Parts: sequence; C-alpha cells; structure tokens
Amino acid sequence: MKLLIVDDEEKIRKLIAKYAVFEGYEVEEADNGMQAVEMFRQKPCDLIILDIMMPELDGFSAAREIRKASQVPIIFLSARGEEYDKIHGFELGVDDYVVKPFSPRELMMRVGAVLKRSLGAADQNAVHDRVQLGDMVVDFTARQVSIGGVELELSPKEYELLFFMVRNRGIALTRDRLISEVWGYDFFGDDRTLDTHIKLLRKQLGDYARYITTLRGVGYRFEKDA
Repeated sequence: MKLLIVDDEEKIRKLIAKYAVFEGYEVEEADNGMQAVEMFRQKPCDLIILDIMMPELDGFSAAREIRKASQVPIIFLSARGEEYDKIHGFELGVDDYVVKPFSPRELMMRVGAVLKRSLGAADQNAVHDRVQLGDMVVDFTARQVSIGGVELELSPKEYELLFFMVRNRGIALTRDRLISEVWGYDFFGDDRTLDTHIKLLRKQLGDYARYITTLRGVGYRFEKDA
C-alpha cells in the first residue's frame, strides 16, 4: 500500500512518513497541492494525507482536482477545526478530517480504517441489488443513486450511510450503530461527524430527505414509506 503525504511543513511530512513506514506503507511526499496533483496523475497511490493550508494550491482545490478522476481515499489535515471546513471537505468527498496537532499513531489507525473500508466496498458481491422508492433508485451493485433518472453525485461516506440506512429501512438506528457500521468500531470522531453527513445527505436527496427521520435522543430511521 502506498501513501502520498502532502504538507508544506517538512517536519510534519517526515513525522507521518516515519510512522507510515513503520506500519509497512510505501511513502511519497509532496510539499504543495500542485505537486500532489501532478504526482498522483503520474503515480497513483492507495491513500492521500492532504494538508489544507498550503502554497500554490490549497488542499480543497487539490482534492477537487483529484476527485475529477479518482475516488482514492483522502484524509484532510488542518490546523482549523471549524464546522464549515469539515463540511466543505466532506462535500468534496474526503474520507476523514484530522485536526492538528494530532497523534501520529491515531492518524495511522485512521489510515488503516479508511483503507479497510475502501477495500471492503470494492469487494462487495456482484449480484445485482437495488431498491426503488418512488422515483428514487438505490443501486447497491452499481453504487449509484438516482432520482427521476438523474444520478446523484454523493461522497463515498454519503453512499455508505444511505446504503446502510436503506437496507435497514423502517428500523430505528442508534447513533452508535450508524457510526460503528459506517465508520467502523475504530472511528475516532464524534457524533457531529454523523450529523454533518446526515445534513449533507438530506441536501442531496431533496424531496426524498423526508425519508430520513430524526429520533431525538436515539438516532435516525429511514422510513419504508414517506
């Protein structure tokens, strides 16, 4: 497995690289977003650790360019933990968001968890499996969601969250269960990450957002009929 570590601070790159190599990963480094995009185009990797605040091309812009051609897992690094930055990152389709200062060991655990989920999604069975709710079609096999024949552009986590809720429609899903099933038992975030993704998913679903019911003090339920 190869990681691309992108940060304009050499000390941070070297620290992450040290732990990554210890964990058995191959490592490439870039010190700005422009260089990262070019390196990825020439030599694709398995996961990108991408700082947001960088010269020449910031992390948001770099992620946007990479997402035009690839769904490679991306973990954002940032010295800022504002909700807006996290929402913007998730809208771009990043897989995780780590606020500086951070624990290198925790970062490596996040890397392992993201890669595990990414590989698991690619290995799903090939039996054609889909659910239709009115004009909305959720195609598990093709990993597509469409409303009125128009395909939605969801982030990887939005797909996973919607797929799990649709498969369990009509069932009250606790926050802990949603987090453990979609993010994994080794998730290091908090409930706000789930709430942010629910908010983004509802926005994407438009009128079909009514299918997602908030259960106060419990979690959420995807209704069978709405």
